[in-house]
Amino acid sequence: MKPFHLVVSTLCLLGLSPLFALTAPAADAAKLRIIVFGAHPDDAQYKAGGTAAKWAKLGHKVKLVSVTNGDIGHWQMAGGPLAHRRLAEVKKADAIVGAATEVLDIHDGELLPTLENRLKLIRLIREWQADIVISHRPWDYHPDHRYVGVLVQDAAFMVTVPFICPDVPPLQKNPVFLFSSDGFKKPYPFQADIAVSVDDVFDQKLAAIHEMPSQHYEGGANGSEEYVKQVPPASDEAGRKKWLRTRWEARQGGEANRFRDTLLKWYGPEKGAAVKFAEAFEICEYGRQPKPEEIKILFPFFP
Repeated sequence: MKPFHLVVSTLCLLGLSPLFALTAPAADAAKLRIIVFGAHPDDAQYKAGGTAAKWAKLGHKVKLVSVTNGDIGHWQMAGGPLAHRRLAEVKKADAIVGAATEVLDIHDGELLPTLENRLKLIRLIREWQADIVISHRPWDYHPDHRYVGVLVQDAAFMVTVPFICPDVPPLQKNPVFLFSSDGFKKPYPFQADIAVSVDDVFDQKLAAIHEMPSQHYEGGANGSEEYVKQVPPASDEAGRKKWLRTRWEARQGGEANRFRDTLLKWYGPEKGAAVKFAEAFEICEYGRQPKPEEIKILFPFFP
């Protein structure tokens, strides 16, 4: 590596400002890197799409990963055609959010917490140089959701260990690992350590979800002809969006009301009370344990 004074001299000879050598890397280093794991091509978007959009608006780097390809997540189609369809849907959704997309080629409903899959997630977290990792909790109604949580927990320490996955350099600092919210009570209920207002990106999140029609307008794996009849047809886009908004206002509004105390903690009494829509996260005890000051750096939306 050249001494810094030689770098500066070279830049001056080229007619470039020496500040370029300082500001570009510094600005890059200041950007957060977040990776969100969902079990299927919609889970990461549903659970953290609003917060992802807020990070992306500030120039931080977000990647939304589906650990399975979603190839049985529909009542009327399956296999390769459905996997390709859901990949296309989620790419459109993530483009609206401002996030990168990855869908692993593991069959929907067949995810297991194997060593092979653990190594895949370790590599993904390292390659993304993640500061924050988000996943399902290991307790959930769906086995794929549960095993994503187990795999991410199992990767939590290993991402810093040099001689596992030696083909990808280990992280020098363990990320903060977070769980996305759920309503399950055993062995213990979700605890909202962090709650984020998504009021300012709610329309953006809805626009992203709109691009995944197989999962809501058609009902996904639990849909039916009767279900589809209750949804405005594809020709009535405005009607569909209104139908979708009603459901997601209830869903994200429910999150805000359920975790109002956490919103008050991070936004203060006045702003916290005014939040309409929220996403919430629990700090996993296996990763880095951030203090409140660091949480405000990792979530730079709080006042």
